[in-house]
Amino acid sequence: MLYKFKSKATGDLIMLEPQGKQILRLIGKEAGAKGIILPNEMLAAIDALHAAVEQEELAIQAAKEASRGTEAQADITPAADGPRTISLKQRVVPFIDMLRRAHAEDKEVVWGV
Repeated sequence: MLYKFKSKATGDLIMLEPQGKQILRLIGKEAGAKGIILPNEMLAAIDALHAAVEQEELAIQAAKEASRGTEAQADITPAADGPRTISLKQRVVPFIDMLRRAHAEDKEVVWGV
């Protein structure tokens, strides 16, 4: 399933189901097939997304510091950083932009309709 977020203030934003559900849960919305984010909910949603990004970045930094300590103790140098992943920050930036623009024009963001 795809989530297709729509607003009269912006173009459509399409996300795969896992990422769409994650973002909706982060902003306190039911991750159902249909839904709406009202303009008066958007600033709180943006704040929640920023807080989640900050939390993820702190966790990543702590993990890097912990792995450096382990490498130093074992005197091991990794050959590569491992597989590259897309961070939450990269995923939410377009959604935050959509929310900001929709809020500025007092328009809803909907999905599944």
